[in-house]
Amino acid sequence: MKGQFPRVNLKAFAKHLLTMTTPQGLFSDSPGLLRCAWCQATPAYQRYHDQEWGFAETDDRQLFEKLCLEGFQAGLSWLTILNKREAFRQAFAHFDVDQVARFGDSDIERLVLDAGIVRHRGKIVSTINNARRAIELRDEFGSLAAYVWHFEPASQARPKVLTWEAFKAMPIAPEATALSKDLKKRGWTFVGPTTMYAFMQAMGMVNDHIEGCGVREAAAAARAALKPIKRPAS
Repeated sequence: MKGQFPRVNLKAFAKHLLTMTTPQGLFSDSPGLLRCAWCQATPAYQRYHDQEWGFAETDDRQLFEKLCLEGFQAGLSWLTILNKREAFRQAFAHFDVDQVARFGDSDIERLVLDAGIVRHRGKIVSTINNARRAIELRDEFGSLAAYVWHFEPASQARPKVLTWEAFKAMPIAPEATALSKDLKKRGWTFVGPTTMYAFMQAMGMVNDHIEGCGVREAAAAARAALKPIKRPAS
């Protein structure tokens, strides 16, 4: 009819407006809520981003799980690992280092046949080896947490404002390389510098939520509230 306006898809138009005004490296699926763009794929990914990634962790079991899963992630997407996380927990005794350290050949064969996890023999053997090495670290430092937090980068070494451009330009932190080198010297495997930096991000040693992400301040507050973890006196 003459003079009639075309019908507008308001939902698509609103999404278009959000895209136009969202800073690089972030996304929004609802007004007023920005998240790091990498977690856009699924609600589960977004929950991981909102509640865990970048939040300071000091529990040894959680730290060992993160170390192991980052090793399994090598060459894969993190979403693949996240989707298999519960199966990994069941397969590896909820990442209790003492139990995993006792795994033997029959456990390796069981795990290689477990379709719920990543069935990579080398990474499975590595996880068992690393559990044994984690016990050695615990004996020396009092906890795995006391050891890994020793490698936290100095605040002045981090960008003052972590924009998407600054994030892309950042090299792997020297501390991640140092952690990788020291772990390898102690007999750990699948702990390269890139994997160790991803571990640092996941366990909140660095806060790589992009400036403007609605979770960045909460992660920073969690780190500020963390009490120093000291190596026990010998």
